[in-house]
Parts: sequence; structure tokens; C-alpha cells
Amino acid sequence: MKKLLVLLSILLISLLAACGSDDHVIKIGATSTPHAEVLEKAKPILEEEGITIEIEEYSDYNLLNLDLDEGTIDANYFQHIPFFEKDINDPKKGYDLVNLGGVHIEPMGVYSKNITSVDNIPEGTEVIISRNDPDHYRILQLFEAQGLIKIADDADTAYPSQEDIVENPLNLQFLFGEVNAEFLIEAYNNEADALVAINTNYAIEAELSPLEDALFIEGEESDYVNIIVARAEDKDNEDLKKVVEVLQSEEIQNFIIDNYNGAVVPVGGNN
Repeated sequence: MKKLLVLLSILLISLLAACGSDDHVIKIGATSTPHAEVLEKAKPILEEEGITIEIEEYSDYNLLNLDLDEGTIDANYFQHIPFFEKDINDPKKGYDLVNLGGVHIEPMGVYSKNITSVDNIPEGTEVIISRNDPDHYRILQLFEAQGLIKIADDADTAYPSQEDIVENPLNLQFLFGEVNAEFLIEAYNNEADALVAINTNYAIEAELSPLEDALFIEGEESDYVNIIVARAEDKDNEDLKKVVEVLQSEEIQNFIIDNYNGAVVPVGGNN
């Protein structure tokens, strides 16, 4: 009888331990490249810490904060700081989300099928930009850095337009918000005489090398740091803190350097 009770006690303890382990499973939404790839690299390190991450891959930026806010996922890793700030400040969305820390920067690049150098950009060339509003001013700054345009001092940084360009010697035609970000590669392939501003994750997925194929690319000093985001109620969650700590670790930061050859730049937790 005593042996039976001991066996039952051991079984009960095992069951309770198994149930308790669910507390250390974290579901993270991410776009595939490079975010899901970086998380996959971090997976075994986190397992050694007793944390299991389940990676949910998304192709549509607009669903990740919504699903996080609704509790479908526990955190997400896909967005840069201006995108995040615009989303959480949108009164229509009412998201109560927090930035847990920065991991990397994806320098924005400008590509063209037929235009082979900045010096050979024809007058009146169209510039195709995604519908992602927080990237619009970023892209104008990229063109200004190349000396192709000058932005007005009082430009609308949240929703810039062609009118915010005060100098434009080549009369470049910026097509703001006509293409979803995931279709920029299609625009690049179909509009051979245009310039297309493409997010690095989509460029990599299409086997473009941002450092070799872009006419010009954003520098490492970019403010557009990609971050881990969670619900405000989880801002002190120890497991999520550990996830950020591992992603900011030397091992993962070196993986980013070695794997993406400068197309993705680690920030080492500085944001």
C-alpha cells in the first residue's frame, strides 16, 4: 500500500510539473526574414534556460500588433520604433503595448531593374514606396542623403507628401502608399524603369543582396530599430525579459553579423 501511495505521489508531482511547464512557453509572432530566423537561432539557448518559444510567421505587418493586443500571441518581433509608436498612438486601435528592447536595424534600400547608378537616374523617374506610412519620411531622408532632393524644414514627418520636397532637380515622382510592402518585389520586377524602396526583409526573401544590388542604402545610424513588443501587462514578465536578453546577447548579435553580411545590423540592446 505504501509503495502504491509513493508511486501515486510521484505521478502527481510529475503531472503538476508538466502542467507548470506551460508557463514557460512563449508564442512570438514574427515576419520570416530575418526575424523568424533570428528567433530560431535563439531557440536552443532559451531552452537551456527553461523557456520554449513557438514562432508564428506572418506576412502581413498589420496583423501582428492586433493579434498581440488580442492575446493570440505573447510578443512580436517585426516592427521598427516609428511603426510601433504610430500604431500605439492610433486612438482607433487602442493598443496597450510596450517596447521591451531593440535587436537590429534593417537598412532600407532603393533598387531598380534598369537604372544602374545614382548618376544615371532619368528625369521624372517614379519612386515606388509602400503603404507603410512610418517609412515615408525615412525614404525621403534616404534620397536627401544622396543629394537627390531637399526636404522642407517644416515637412510633415508623419505623413509626408510630394509637397514636402522643396528641391527636386530630377523631378522624381514619389508614389506614396500605392503598394503593400509585401508586393514591393513584384513592383521591382514589373516596373523596370522605376526606383523601388524595399524593406531589407523582403529584399532578402527575394534573393536580392541589399549591399550589392541596391543603388543606395541606409547607413547604420538609422533610428529604425526593430524591437520586441509585448502587452503592457507583461512588461515585467521574466521569461520575456530573458528572450530579449538572449536576442541582445553576443552570440545572437554575432549570428546577425555573420549571417546577413551587413544587410541586417545588430544594435546590442542600445535601443
